[in-house]
Amino acid sequence: MANPSAIPSANRRQLLVAGAGAAGAAVAAMAAPSVAMAAAAAGGNPHAGSASHSQHGERHTMNTVTTKDGTRIFFKDWGTGKPVVFSHGWPLDADAWDAQMLFLVQKGYRVIAHDRRGHGRSDQPSHGNDMDTYADDLAAVINALDLKGATLVGHSTGGGEVAHYIGRHGTSRVAKAVLIGAVPPIMVKTESNPNGLPMSVFDGIRANVAANRSQFYKDLAMPFYGFNRPNAKTSQGTIDEFWREGMLGSILGQYECVKQFSEVDYTADLKKIDVPTLILHGDDDQIVPIDDSARLSAKLVKNATLKVYPGAPHGMCTTLADKVNADLLEFLQS
Repeated sequence: MANPSAIPSANRRQLLVAGAGAAGAAVAAMAAPSVAMAAAAAGGNPHAGSASHSQHGERHTMNTVTTKDGTRIFFKDWGTGKPVVFSHGWPLDADAWDAQMLFLVQKGYRVIAHDRRGHGRSDQPSHGNDMDTYADDLAAVINALDLKGATLVGHSTGGGEVAHYIGRHGTSRVAKAVLIGAVPPIMVKTESNPNGLPMSVFDGIRANVAANRSQFYKDLAMPFYGFNRPNAKTSQGTIDEFWREGMLGSILGQYECVKQFSEVDYTADLKKIDVPTLILHGDDDQIVPIDDSARLSAKLVKNATLKVYPGAPHGMCTTLADKVNADLLEFLQS
């Protein structure tokens, strides 16, 4: 067997994936009869099938969409009801929405979440790590699945992605929008945004990602979930999951994404949102301060409702999942 250290990193990754796939295939073969019977009893997965093409040119299989530039975007698609599409925050992936997706699929909704390019299980290209392309990738997923009347839900950077998707692609496929702890209108301090965070904050994030992102993600999880506050109940499992999702992504994609969540101005996008919009934000968000984000966005979106969570951190979809889930369900049913 070849020395693993002599194998290029990309090939090592492929070998690891292939090895896991082979093991999974062996288990699947043993379980095939029961799986087949269960699928037959349930009527099968209505979204499963062989590769197909949308009218926009995207190609998709059961769990990936291949965009026009050849990048494969991984997604999860569960349920058969009204579609709810989730866009995750940085440096995470679709698994950050587990609590919301499990809750809503059990309430009869169809839930879809993708891994942003350069993050999670999607491809890790050296190009396209910008918000225009992120929004177009989201459009590729929505178009490939031919979703209509969807509610788009974005957390943090994903909130910028949702806003920019609407700014670029409109709301012909969108019924409602939800922004949670979201970065719009713009995070960095500029002449037009004097209360924003100084560029040194984001330069520091880039420096930490480049120097030792593994340790940085473990450290970042503390303020992300408010675990650094007095009397906070810390969850090691939540910290470990934050680290796992972060390390699954590409250091290049994550590094370049910092500019997209900090320097992109989403003001024009917010003004184009013409569907009912729910904005949820914690007033103890240490990552995206509420006064320079949600409170401003609520004034820019025509039909927005702002709900402030007293004392809630940035990662409130995890720490306050029951409350977030209840507010999402109420909004979906309204």
